[in-house]
Parts: sequence; C-alpha cells; structure tokens
Amino acid sequence: MRSPRRLAGRIALIALWLALAFFLLFPFYYALVSSLRPGADIFHASYWPDAPTLDNYRAVMTEQPFARNIFNSIVVAACVVLLSLGLATFAAFALARVQFAGRRLLLYTILGVSMFPQVAVLSGLFEIVRLFGLYNNLLSLVFSYMIFTLPFTVWVLTAFMRELPVEIEEAAIMDGATPWTIVTRIFLPLMGPALVTTGLLAFIAAWNEFLFALSFTLTNSQRTVPVAIALITGASEYELPWGNVMAASAIVTVPLILLVLVFQRRLVAGLTAGAVKG
Repeated sequence: MRSPRRLAGRIALIALWLALAFFLLFPFYYALVSSLRPGADIFHASYWPDAPTLDNYRAVMTEQPFARNIFNSIVVAACVVLLSLGLATFAAFALARVQFAGRRLLLYTILGVSMFPQVAVLSGLFEIVRLFGLYNNLLSLVFSYMIFTLPFTVWVLTAFMRELPVEIEEAAIMDGATPWTIVTRIFLPLMGPALVTTGLLAFIAAWNEFLFALSFTLTNSQRTVPVAIALITGASEYELPWGNVMAASAIVTVPLILLVLVFQRRLVAGLTAGAVKG
C-alpha cells in the first residue's frame, strides 16, 4: 500500500501536469472556438459557440489567396528542412569524426552565428537578396531561414553522431567503405530520431518565421502564412476581422500539431539522445 506522502506527491504531480496542459492548450482552444463564431459574437466571452459556423474559414480561403500562402509556406519549410539536414549531416560527420585544426573554434563559431537576433542581420541580408535579384522570391526566404536552422541542426547532429560507436565506423573502413558510404549507408539509418527531431524543429521555425518573410516578399502570391495572417484586413483599415484571423490561425496550426503527433515517439527519442552516455 502506498504511503500518504507518496500518494500526495503523485496527486500534486498530476495536478501540475494538468495545470500546465491547460495553460498551453487553452489559447489554441479559445482561438478555435472563436473561429467558429459568426460576426460580432466573437466579442462575447464564452467557451463554446452558440451557433457554430464555418463562414470565417470560407472567407479566409475565398477573399484572399490563402491557399497559395499555405503552399508557399510548405515549399519554403520543406526546402529549408531538406537543405539543413543535408548540409548538417555531412558537417556533423566532419565535426564529430574528423580530426582537424580549429574544429572546436569552428563549432563555436557556428553556434555564435545563431545567437545574433534577426534584426541585427536583416539589413545585410536585404542587400544580399537585392544583389542576387531574389527579392519577392521564395528562394530569398529559403536562403535567409538557413541562418537560424542550419547552426541548430549542425549542433544537434554533431552531438548525436559523437555518441555513435566508433567500432561501427572502423569496421566499415576495414571493409573498404568510403566516407560517403559511411555517412549515407551506416550513419543515416542510425540517426533517424535525431534527423526527425531537428527536421521537425527546423520546419516549425521556418513555418512560423515572420520578420524575413515580411521584409523579402511584396505580393500576396509570394507571401507565407504568418505574413498573410498579419495583413488580413476588414472593410476599413481600422476594422480587423478577428473571426478570419482566428480561422486562419487554426488552419496553419493544425498541420504542426499533426506532425508532432505523428512523429511523437521519434521526437522524444531524438530529444533524449545523448543525454545518457552509454
């Protein structure tokens, strides 16, 4: 039989988890409820819509090219993930397995790049984008997003690769495997959880990014969803259709939730990889 102190501790832990879940999930729930309210009903505080309607969703998809904005975000985020993982995998192999002068300095330099706020590099990036003729082009977003996704993926994959047994690599070298074969045929299958974790976090960062997307795109056909939501307007410049904003926010949040739920196990495995050295 459990002692009263242990039972009380368990109840307190469950209560803490419930409070944390409520704190994290309630804003999204209220936004979802608000997106189902018609007209001025959105300004009446209630936890369930009296007359649920999908008018806000229809308005978002028909009054502006929101489907195009979603497509742009998917393309940009997918390209950022593929490029980040591709470059970071080989960079992590070099930083974790190859001995060369200045390796530690290079690793800390990569980390230092990610510490700069976006505003600090915005003007320089804008000049580069303009120089290469990429303004109002999705390639400018892919290029700029790599600044904050690539350092993170390099660090995580380097830490994960350091934990892989050296004997596997030595056995492959004895069999005549080249570095390309070692990375693509041996390390990549073992790095599944880390790749899923870093890829998912890079996708979320690219999907939610606002400042670069606002600065480097001009037309609705090239904008991503965060900028498209911010520029939703009503009948006048002083009127903001909150129902449309809530509906758009719900539309762009659901894919991220589904991705996390689908890759939940691999995500947890990737986040905990390397925490205990064995």
